[in-house]
Amino acid sequence: MASDSPADGRPLLLVLFGSTGDLARRKLYPALFQLHARGLISGDYAVIGSGRHSPGTDDDFRGIVADAVKGAHGGEAPPRLDEFTARFRFQSSSAEDGEDLARVVRETREGLGADTRTLLYLSVPPASMSGMLGMIGSTGLSEDAVLVMEKPFGEDVASACALNERLHEIVPEERVFRVDHFLGKEAVRNLLALRLANGWLESVWNREHLAYVQIDVPEEIDIEGRASFMEATGTFRDMIPTHLGQVLGIVALDLPERYGADELREARTALFRKLRPFSPDETVFGQYEGYREEEGVAPDSTAETFVALRAWIDDPRWEGVPFLLRTGKAMGISRQQVTIGLREAARVPGADWAACDRPSEWVFDLTDPPRFGVEAYGKRPGTGFRLVRAPLMLDEGTAFPDDPPLTAYARVFLDALAGDPTWFTGAEEIERLWEVCAQVQKAGSVPLPYARGSFGPTAALELAGKRGWRVPEK
Repeated sequence: MASDSPADGRPLLLVLFGSTGDLARRKLYPALFQLHARGLISGDYAVIGSGRHSPGTDDDFRGIVADAVKGAHGGEAPPRLDEFTARFRFQSSSAEDGEDLARVVRETREGLGADTRTLLYLSVPPASMSGMLGMIGSTGLSEDAVLVMEKPFGEDVASACALNERLHEIVPEERVFRVDHFLGKEAVRNLLALRLANGWLESVWNREHLAYVQIDVPEEIDIEGRASFMEATGTFRDMIPTHLGQVLGIVALDLPERYGADELREARTALFRKLRPFSPDETVFGQYEGYREEEGVAPDSTAETFVALRAWIDDPRWEGVPFLLRTGKAMGISRQQVTIGLREAARVPGADWAACDRPSEWVFDLTDPPRFGVEAYGKRPGTGFRLVRAPLMLDEGTAFPDDPPLTAYARVFLDALAGDPTWFTGAEEIERLWEVCAQVQKAGSVPLPYARGSFGPTAALELAGKRGWRVPEK
């Protein structure tokens, strides 16, 4: 793990490519402001936004940043907003021309000091990535800089390998920080903490005691005007080798002997090597009704807005335990949830088991603040011996009221500024996850229709077997 931290007082320079885009407005600027407002970025720092098209003057760009922060605070300007936006400026650049940007970066670094840490944050379309990397290398921008990258990291095995080769031409692997913001979530990190710190939990974390795992991320929203992205990428490539795959890695990995960047990355990679390639026969694509009428969508589009699959891990710990992954747009509810079903106990005669329709489950809510619930069976108060399911809940918001959580992207920035790669993805695990996806990609399944507000096609509901999906809550 990195030995320094944002609190060491060194100046910071963040260069943000794609600085007027959707991700920057919705996630990145509010996250940076959260760090600023809490004093977690110490010392002097500056942010240079960049992109092909200028928003106008620096003040115009600062207005974009301010509006983004206000949007995350109910439309109101929070304290310290003006001092935050004053650190921003804009300089145009493109894959063909980065000299002016390189000059501004050199001048800013000189102004901040010789020991300035530089982060280059790439939030650009996949088609632009290779060209931007070439420009960053040829202009010297990558010298002594950390390169922070947003997904997707390729679109299949070959393109992922090619992208990694391109990256390594300009920066070594240890200075590449690939962002998967699900790994920035407090709940995902707490899931690992619970396993590390509670021996009783780890002792039953295996096929002898666990019957199934569900990683479920349904979304009520539709594509919300992002037709070009959905048409080009689809839900499978967007979510499975990234967010859901990485959560699966944290749930199923063998605990490392030491909590550290190299150890955790190696543990995830080792787990992914045991992950059986996804089967087209156990994968269901869906497309919500009305998607083809969305602006920018082809009338005969076969882009999937939904995917569910059943995965298996070839390892004695997980033999016979299905891992069910599901995500999609325009579904009946929004959730980010991991559910782990325990094997059912033998039903002792004489007790009233009528209400015991599902096994006991552990439920990890991945939203902020995180919640971890245990649903176990006990006796219902009153006469008789009727067994009913009752929840026990650890709510971090209640347990730690004086420690409001950072957003996932605030943690991403904090780790990147500290030079700590523990919760960023490595080249090997990215390439392996694409290998696991290859059979499904090659099959090119046609998506099945599903109604808005439902939980996907019938075939996807059947993947979970007789117990069904936990969401919506049974």
